[in-house]
Amino acid sequence: MSFEESVKLAARLLCINHDSYWTQGDPARFSEEAKAIIRSIQDRSTTPVVIFEQFLMYVALKNGKPIPCDQTPCYILYIADILKLYPDSRVINMIRDPRPVLLSQKNKWKRRWMGYKNFPLKESIRTKINYHPITISMLWKASVQAVSRFVDHPRVLVVRFEDILTDSETEVRRICDFLGVDFYKEMLDIPQGGSSLKKFTANKGIDSSRVEAWRQGGLNPTEIYLCQKITGTIMEKYGYEPVSTKVNPLTLLWYLFSLPLKLVMSFILNLKRMKSIPEAIRRRLL
Repeated sequence: MSFEESVKLAARLLCINHDSYWTQGDPARFSEEAKAIIRSIQDRSTTPVVIFEQFLMYVALKNGKPIPCDQTPCYILYIADILKLYPDSRVINMIRDPRPVLLSQKNKWKRRWMGYKNFPLKESIRTKINYHPITISMLWKASVQAVSRFVDHPRVLVVRFEDILTDSETEVRRICDFLGVDFYKEMLDIPQGGSSLKKFTANKGIDSSRVEAWRQGGLNPTEIYLCQKITGTIMEKYGYEPVSTKVNPLTLLWYLFSLPLKLVMSFILNLKRMKSIPEAIRRRLL
C-alpha cells in the first residue's frame, strides 16, 4: 500500500475506535495520528495486516496498556487466519448457552433505549429485522464449530460465559495463566454496564444472576425448541442441557414461512458489511 492509502486506513481505524463503528465521523480528523502510526512501522511492508497490528499497539500504549485486545465476535470465523497472520496472538473464545444468546439478539434492537447513546436508529431497525430464531441458532452453531477445531491449540483458550459468572476467580486466573500475566483481585471488580436486557448501571462486580436470566421469560417455547433442535449435540457438548418445551404449531409455521423473507431483508440490510457474499454465507451458515 502507498503511504497515502496506509494513512487513510489507519485514520479510519482510529475514527472507528473513537466514534464507534455505528457513528463514525470524518476519518480525516485523525490524519496526523495516522501518519505517526504509519511512520512507526519500520522494516516491514505497510500491508493491512501490519497496519492493523500497529494500530492496536498504538491505542493500547496510548491508554497506558502494554497488551492490545480486540473484542470482535465475528473474528472467531477467521481464527485460522488470525493465528497464521499474527504469530504472537492469543485467542480467547467465550462460549455462552445459545438460548440466552438468542434472547440477547432478540432484544438487541432496544439498546438505543437502554443507555447505548451511540446506537443509531437505523442500527436498531437492522438488528430488529436480522433476528430470527433459526438464523441466530445457525450462527451460534457455526461459531462454536469454527472454534471446536482449535480447542487443543496452544494459543487458543475456550471459556464458558457461565463459568466466568459462577466461578469468577478460578476462570480469570486461568485466563491470566494462559496470557502469561499476573492476576489481580481488581480484575473481578469490573463495571457491569448494560446489555440488551438491562439498562446501564454504575454497579461493579460480576453479576452471577445473568446465568439463568433467559429462563425468566422473553423467549417463547417455539423459539427455545428451534434453538435446541439446531444447536443440538454441540450445545450439550459444552454442558448446556436442553429443556422440554411445548411447541405451538402455528408459531412454528410462522417461523418457517417467514424465514425466506427474513433472509432476503437481512441480506439487503447487511450488504455493505460483506466484501465477499459467498464467503460470508459459507462461514456463517454452512
